[in-house]
Amino acid sequence: MDSQKDALQRIIATLANKNEELQNFIETLNHTLGRVQVNSTQVVSDLEEEFDTLYSILDEMKESMTNTIKQDTVRKSHELQNQLTQSTSALESAEELLEFANNALHITDEGDFTKAAKQIKDRVTMAPAFRLTLKPKATDNMTHLMVDFSQERPLLQGLKFLPVPRAPEIVLGDCLVIDNEVTVAWRMPAEDSKIDHYILEYRKTSHEGLPRVKDEQCWEVVDDVKSTEHTLQGLRFDTKFMNFRVRACNRAAAGDYSDPVTLETRAFNFGFDSTSSHLNLKVEDRSVEWDPQGGKGVDSKVKGKENKGRSGTPSPKRTSVTRSPAPRGARDRFTGESYTVLGDTSMESGQHYWEVKPQKDCKSYSVGLAYRNLGKFEQLGKTNTSWCIHVNNWLQNSFAAKHNNKAKNLDVAAPDSIGVYCDFDRGQLSFYNAENKQLLHTFKVKFTQPVVPAFMVWCGGLTLSTGLQIPSAVRSLQKTENGLGGSNSSISQQDPAVACDICLYDKLPSVDSSLMP
Repeated sequence: MDSQKDALQRIIATLANKNEELQNFIETLNHTLGRVQVNSTQVVSDLEEEFDTLYSILDEMKESMTNTIKQDTVRKSHELQNQLTQSTSALESAEELLEFANNALHITDEGDFTKAAKQIKDRVTMAPAFRLTLKPKATDNMTHLMVDFSQERPLLQGLKFLPVPRAPEIVLGDCLVIDNEVTVAWRMPAEDSKIDHYILEYRKTSHEGLPRVKDEQCWEVVDDVKSTEHTLQGLRFDTKFMNFRVRACNRAAAGDYSDPVTLETRAFNFGFDSTSSHLNLKVEDRSVEWDPQGGKGVDSKVKGKENKGRSGTPSPKRTSVTRSPAPRGARDRFTGESYTVLGDTSMESGQHYWEVKPQKDCKSYSVGLAYRNLGKFEQLGKTNTSWCIHVNNWLQNSFAAKHNNKAKNLDVAAPDSIGVYCDFDRGQLSFYNAENKQLLHTFKVKFTQPVVPAFMVWCGGLTLSTGLQIPSAVRSLQKTENGLGGSNSSISQQDPAVACDICLYDKLPSVDSSLMP
């Protein structure tokens, strides 16, 4: 019966997954169908615009060339008309002179004849007919203004849609996710020398498998990628997966997208649990800051002779911070001298990593782990349910690892940023210089219940960085350390002898009441 139920459960799970895949596919088809109509309308509009532009250019060229013909016609007509007028006038003058010469032949008086002959000779010398060029200044030939579209016509007849590159293929085997960087590699299905660049798009998602049309995230775009590989750097992995797709572009158009791929980007994400924080801590999602006025109310009755007879308005130098009450079911806030806040996400298996950066003027802070049942008066490192490294920059500088009210001074300078690595299954808590990944200290612990990140801060603030993969340098160091049998000295629940004496711990300037102003 039980085996049949198990088999049925597997069948149900398979059917549910298949139904989800089909639903996503149907949504994709509907989305694609709608986009086909939208894109078709758009390309028709673009085509009409291109042809209208071509028509406009042809019309402008036609008008310009027609004007050239008209101007040449006017020029030739003007020149020929001038020649015609001059020639007509010269002809009339020549005909009159010819008539006068003929009449002179009939003169019988010698003196009159000599006089007439001399006049004829002078008029002939000055006659317009002998000054004109008997060659037209313009011809009737207009062939120099004819056009020949024999070369352009085949080009127009050969108009085609733009040559679009084929869709690339993302090579999963060459894609790499490491150190909060993602390298995506792809190839073209066939050689295409006309490709100018690629466009890579990505988005974060909580869903495994093919991208969903109705995903909550928008696609981010990386344009003008010149090679068939690109690395995204400085990512914060605040979702379990990321989708990627790429398209090729030539100088004319962009091609289809590649088939999208989904890469796993799991990392430990958490924030500060404001319901657990001490009232003197101002908590936001990724930062916590010491607030000396936190939790202090202002007495509405202002005492003092200088306020006698006035309304009970508090002095402007005094402030009041109102804190929201903890929701039902939340743990008690830390109080007293335990200036502590916990993370809002627990760990009960696996490997995790996060980083903490203190403010430059922070006087005292601790970073570590604790069980969630850490008492509201208890300080980090002073119980057997918390582990931390503590930095003190007030009165005297100290840098120590603390657990179970014992401390071990660390012979290195406190770094500007601390990386925290927890391997719950191996029972290992390690602290690193976040910049150069130098190992600072390792606790060997057998965790008996889930743990949460824990923080203490006094007179300063901390900034939290999560969504980080375990750095490759840390992984290498962990392999080396585990291979050496965990030889790094540590304060261990099972081996308290390596710890310093309790009195040494009490002398460290932490959040002890003796060190508070």
